[in-house]
Parts: sequence; C-alpha cells; structure tokens
Amino acid sequence: MLTNTLNTNEIKNAAGTEVEFTRLGIDGRTSEFKQITETPALPNRLKISHRESGSGTSKRRQSLVRFDKTTAGEIDTTVEVRTSFYLVGDIPVGNLSTTAVPKDVLAQLVSFVASLGASTTILYDGTGNGADVLLNGGL
Repeated sequence: MLTNTLNTNEIKNAAGTEVEFTRLGIDGRTSEFKQITETPALPNRLKISHRESGSGTSKRRQSLVRFDKTTAGEIDTTVEVRTSFYLVGDIPVGNLSTTAVPKDVLAQLVSFVASLGASTTILYDGTGNGADVLLNGGL
C-alpha cells in the first residue's frame, strides 16, 4: 500500500519537479489523493482503483492509475477545463504464476511514452515518442 503522503519524488511535473499529494481516502479497492497545494476550486487528483472479474484461470484484474487536473481555460479563461491521463492494466491473474509478463508489458508502455528510442533517460516533459503521439494526436 502507498503511504498516505506522496512527498518524496514519487510524482513529478513536466519540469521534473516534485509534486506532493496526500490521500483523501480509501473506499473498497479505490483510493484518491489530492495535490497538497491545490486550489480547492481547481483540483489535481490521483485515483487508483482495481476490480476483478471471472474466476479460476479466467480471472482478470483491471487496475487503473489516473490523474485529473482542473485549470482555467487558456483561451476562454472563464471556463474551467479538466485534463486527464490514465493507465489501465488488464492482467489475467488467474492464469499467471508471476508478474513477469505484466511487468514486461508495462515497461514497454512506460519506455514508449517517456523515452526516445535508445535513450535510457526518462523524459517528463512530454517529448518521449509515445507522449508526443498522445499530446499531438499522431500515429
């Protein structure tokens, strides 16, 4: 389980600067965190949830990590807008004996979003190959 306060570089912004979050609560298999310094009218939230379906070797777990940030619009500043990004893992937990394959698939996703090919540097600024596709609608 994550600690109630994420304040030791677990979360960073596009500049690579730490952003601190604190847990609002846990409800079943869902947890929500808020940015410690957020403006109440403009929430910046982290949500984590899990659900399972099926049974036996057909059992699957869907896990979600999601960030939602509300800001004033940049064109029409009188309108609040929300930007969201999230990762969903769909893991056949009933038919795996280790997490090796899910770790491999997650590593592929993270490396695609946060790096440039041969680079081993994590890019927080949205310039990774996959990040560029997500931000600019590319294929």
